[in-house]
Amino acid sequence: MLQTLVPILLLWHNAVISGAEAFQFPSSATTTATATHRRRRFRGGIDCPTDDPRRRRTAALRESSDDDAAGNAGTSARKDNKAMAFLRKVGRVGGAANMDFADAMGLDESPSGGTKTSHHEHGFQNVRKSKASYVSCAASGVIDDMSDPFPFTSSGSQWQGITDRVMGGTSNGSLTRETIGGKLANVLRGKVSLENNGGFIQVATPLALDPSVDQFVDASEYDGVELEVYCEADVEEEKFNVHLRTPVCERKFSSYRCTFAIEPGRWATVRLPWDAFEGHGPGPDVTPFEPTLRRLGVVSIGEAKEVVLAVGRVGFYNVI
Repeated sequence: MLQTLVPILLLWHNAVISGAEAFQFPSSATTTATATHRRRRFRGGIDCPTDDPRRRRTAALRESSDDDAAGNAGTSARKDNKAMAFLRKVGRVGGAANMDFADAMGLDESPSGGTKTSHHEHGFQNVRKSKASYVSCAASGVIDDMSDPFPFTSSGSQWQGITDRVMGGTSNGSLTRETIGGKLANVLRGKVSLENNGGFIQVATPLALDPSVDQFVDASEYDGVELEVYCEADVEEEKFNVHLRTPVCERKFSSYRCTFAIEPGRWATVRLPWDAFEGHGPGPDVTPFEPTLRRLGVVSIGEAKEVVLAVGRVGFYNVI
């Protein structure tokens, strides 16, 4: 019988040994890795696999939430970039003192589509006051005295550069705020070309403080327009125009115009009485001038030439 039990005992012994090998404890390295995964799970990590369906769902939700947060951050950044691009475009950030409208398209009496860049000889200055801080030019008699940051006037409006390109012309120019001839001024530089029936560049500003209320100002209490001007040229005399728009100037080329002449290299104060303005274009050509004004422009027109024209203080005057 003993002989029969020995083989059975040997088989049982081998089975126990094999079972022990099959179910031995994990090594220390395996134990450390498993503990690390547990700690990551408990800390909110989602980088460890698990057989628990609830944990898988939780991990998936956390991953989706992180993706949404990243997407929202990207969307917010894009919105911020677009907002900053718009602010730069309109001159609200980066300073504002230079309008280069070399490729702008505009009409003689229409708004400019020119571009604006950021430069001022005295640095960042483009901080505009509220409308309530301005006084209408009709009340003060001052359109601009250079006291506000470019391109704004001291009466609450804004200077614009305009060319003949929309009608097929090739004139171009730039408008800056700088000191020239010892005085701070808006300086119009450019080239007037008569090609393709063109022939002008100008700097202009609307006159109403709040066009949403009234687009016109009543300047009938004054006797005319007064402006300080300066130019550079290799001739003895340069001629420029002042163009005014009134309610009868419904066509884009309609305006009341007056020509003045100045000596290059010297500042001059020019006074233009109301009766010196003549009507041009449909409406003004058959209507006497009345100083109910929408817009004022200083223009180089009708002659092919290089232009350097500075405009300082602009306003109305009374003869005493």
